[in-house]
Amino acid sequence: MVCPRCIMAVRDLLTEMGLTPVSLELGVAVIEEDLSEETISALTEKLESIGFERIEDRNKQMVDKVKTMVIQKIHHDKLHQGFNWSRWFSDKVHHDYKFLSHLFSALEGITIEQFIIRQKIEKVKELIAYNQMNFSEIAYAMGYSSPAHMSNQFRKITGMAPGDFKKLRKPTRKGIDNL
Repeated sequence: MVCPRCIMAVRDLLTEMGLTPVSLELGVAVIEEDLSEETISALTEKLESIGFERIEDRNKQMVDKVKTMVIQKIHHDKLHQGFNWSRWFSDKVHHDYKFLSHLFSALEGITIEQFIIRQKIEKVKELIAYNQMNFSEIAYAMGYSSPAHMSNQFRKITGMAPGDFKKLRKPTRKGIDNL
């Protein structure tokens, strides 16, 4: 689950199945009931039908948690220049960053840093499309050291400058859960 609508969709699905969600947050659903194998199978099937997966593997859960944290931080919280991602992950997940980084790379095929950059660029695209901030303000809001740094990363990921992206009639954006 990567957004409030995702949480709502999962809550509705659980309620429809007669299950009682104790807590729902990005990436995690805790329910009150003990589930039979039949109910787990039905839940897995229904989650997949709406584009979600149930994760049991601890390593996959850890990677999913890291991804959810990145999405939450970039798309829903505030970033500041000099934000220390490795320290933040270690504090929040209670694992060494080196361990998390190796696990993430092994399971996702990209580094945590690459995932963060992709998420930041999608948020930059969103902010450009809103047309409410100039590039300097966007760079600052996204924690970049300068507009040039943001522009260089943007160009590396998208193949175009932010100004060229802004000129597009219908800018292409990916859903954050499809990165």
